[in-house]
Amino acid sequence: MIEYTPPVEDYRFLLNDVLDFEAAMADMGKDIDADLAAAVLEEAGKLCAQTLAPINREGDEEGSRLVDGAVRTPPGFADAYREFVAGGWAALSGDPEWGGQGLPFILQLWLDEMMSAANLSFGLFPGLTRGAAEAIADHATEELKATYLPRMVSGEWTGAMALTESGAGTDLALLKTKAVDAGDGSFAVTGQKIFISSGDHDFGGNIVHLVLARLPDAPAGVKGISLFLVPKFLPDADGEFTIRNTMSVGALEKKMGIHAQPTCVMNYDEATGWLVGEPHRGLAAMFTMMNAERLMVGIQGLGIAGAAYQQAAAYARERLQGRSADGARSPVAIIEHADVRRMLLNVRAFVEAGRALAGWTALQLDRAHGHADPQERAKADGLVALLTPVVKAAFTDFGFEGAVEAQQVFGGHGYIREWGMEQYVRDARIAQIYEGTNGVQAMDLVGRKLSMAGGKVAEEFFDLIAADLEADAQTDAAAPVAQRTATALGLLREATAGLQGAEVNALGAAAHDYLRLFALVSFGWMWTRMAAAAAGGDTLFHKSKVEMAHYFATRVLPQTEGLAASISEGEGPIMAMDAEAF
Repeated sequence: MIEYTPPVEDYRFLLNDVLDFEAAMADMGKDIDADLAAAVLEEAGKLCAQTLAPINREGDEEGSRLVDGAVRTPPGFADAYREFVAGGWAALSGDPEWGGQGLPFILQLWLDEMMSAANLSFGLFPGLTRGAAEAIADHATEELKATYLPRMVSGEWTGAMALTESGAGTDLALLKTKAVDAGDGSFAVTGQKIFISSGDHDFGGNIVHLVLARLPDAPAGVKGISLFLVPKFLPDADGEFTIRNTMSVGALEKKMGIHAQPTCVMNYDEATGWLVGEPHRGLAAMFTMMNAERLMVGIQGLGIAGAAYQQAAAYARERLQGRSADGARSPVAIIEHADVRRMLLNVRAFVEAGRALAGWTALQLDRAHGHADPQERAKADGLVALLTPVVKAAFTDFGFEGAVEAQQVFGGHGYIREWGMEQYVRDARIAQIYEGTNGVQAMDLVGRKLSMAGGKVAEEFFDLIAADLEADAQTDAAAPVAQRTATALGLLREATAGLQGAEVNALGAAAHDYLRLFALVSFGWMWTRMAAAAAGGDTLFHKSKVEMAHYFATRVLPQTEGLAASISEGEGPIMAMDAEAF
């Protein structure tokens, strides 16, 4: 395997030439320029390449273990986490009120990409902590915030999200965990949760679980779910967190991938917890965390695809097999074979467009939180809500497909342990499943997000793309990409109109294809912007951007025609067969 190379050159290009980072920061009154942002990312990349990537393979082979009821992470993980915290990386985008650095979220999301590329199992620890802290900041009492947020934002304490039960997965209305008022402001939480990532570890410090449970008077269904903060350690008489709460790890899940990440079965036996938010409104509070995690999970797919591409491209340049196209030379590096190039180009076409779209989305999130104008904040918040299921589902679908294509470049060597490609494939698979399966994300897009503000949010997004395409079409290098993307945007508009007022089965039948169509148009938009920005450059980097944009427009974007045709067929072909015939 080659060493992981952080994509800092690409980040600089996007910050300076594509996303107009400095203007975006100035519009929000933030004093940070592109050079400083790139310098932060460069240092973050060194941590990922030099500390996290080297322990990734051993972490996969050793895995986390349960020893006498306590989790033991693989060698190097605890030390790496302490280095991560000491460097201030846990607090990168955290709220300064609680000790965070308050840096733009675009830096956080791209740090997440590099962590996912270097060591996906490790990246879940700080990622889940950040999401839990956001939920506490938005919904908890001032006392809980003051007690927990400073040490969570710094990374001294970590967080976990406890939703799923053996009988309640996607349908949380079925959950059975109970919470009883203890009479002193706390609650006794009892139940079992499964699939709890980062549920326990050996890094030291507290682990703050956000647990969904029902109060005794809770109404049935999701409207009867409350959220509770349940820490591993409780405060003693001196205010030090030394008392072990009555919660325990029953088992570690045996999984296809992310072996180093402790995915726990958690038992809560009248564990002491505190209500977060209003009674019976816990799901709304938990969605603050889940939406943050869905963006992070999408970036996991992007990161793994990017790392797998690096390995495959390096291998293709060195591996000698077969004859040249004219038959004059043998053997030749497999990068000369058209089919190998096709696979590499497919992966890269997603990775670089996904990186750009992730950056654009992150800037909207910054705008939603930090712009002075409430109307601008609301507009940006709507765009983030619209794009969140797209980033989560499309990035993880394309990310898994990219990992498989990169593995295929290696032939038989991709299937064996030596080259590390099979780990990318195994690790990437979970991202399509957790934090809401990709089918659920697609239904969220067509069933909820398209109808926001009477459909105006989606329409405004499409108008924004159309305006950019029209402007960039004036650049010769970008014109063909802009024109083809404009055609695909027309298909997306037609499909969107066709889903207005559709019944549940019609939405379900269209959802997967519609989300993929939406993503491809968004990628085409980003490739058009990148081609226009790179058109004036004469370096290999700039030329490759234009060539990649044309590859995407001619070889990948035509998929939109088939997707649109499939969507137009409706639910008939899907729902026709009797259930007993399956």
